[in-house]
Amino acid sequence: MSSPSRAGRPKASSRETLAEAACELFLERGYDSTSVADITQRAGVSRSSFFNYFSSKSDVLWSGLDDRIDRAVDDLVSVPEDRAGTEVRRILTSLVDGFAPDSLALAMTNSSAMGLDDELERDAALRQARLAAALADLAHRSGVSALAADIVAATWAAAVIAAIRAWAESGAGRGSVADRFDDAMSAIGRLPWSAPTN
Repeated sequence: MSSPSRAGRPKASSRETLAEAACELFLERGYDSTSVADITQRAGVSRSSFFNYFSSKSDVLWSGLDDRIDRAVDDLVSVPEDRAGTEVRRILTSLVDGFAPDSLALAMTNSSAMGLDDELERDAALRQARLAAALADLAHRSGVSALAADIVAATWAAAVIAAIRAWAESGAGRGSVADRFDDAMSAIGRLPWSAPTN
């Protein structure tokens, strides 16, 4: 039976409670040694409640970013073309704007202690690839060649993930992901290994 303080809590609170419980357990026991049952027991919710919010225990870490990526992908799909990249930059800036410390930031800064190094790399690559696919589609619709579209899409998607990681590792709550994203976008223009101009 749930305590009176848990009764009637909004869904966001239950989701946050589960994420907090998961992160505590990942720090205490390690990611691989923590089960969904452990998380639900610590959070004081049922297994079915867990699966109302998350499809797996790794999704606990990524759900906040996944929601943002979902919105960004929807926005990118709705843009007919963007030859100057103005809409792309607006959409990606919106994706990172207001990003607050959460379970993902905690996991990024404590990945070794949580036993999450490989898991985070794999899951970050999946999110980056999803965002890059939507960016490449818009680039194609905007008349960019397939090769250039794939390269620019992968670069901009990587800038989003790199900005989040840099922000988390510098101490989430210091500065903003949007600032780190601006830094990443500036860095793209100064990348080494550029092809020589003729």
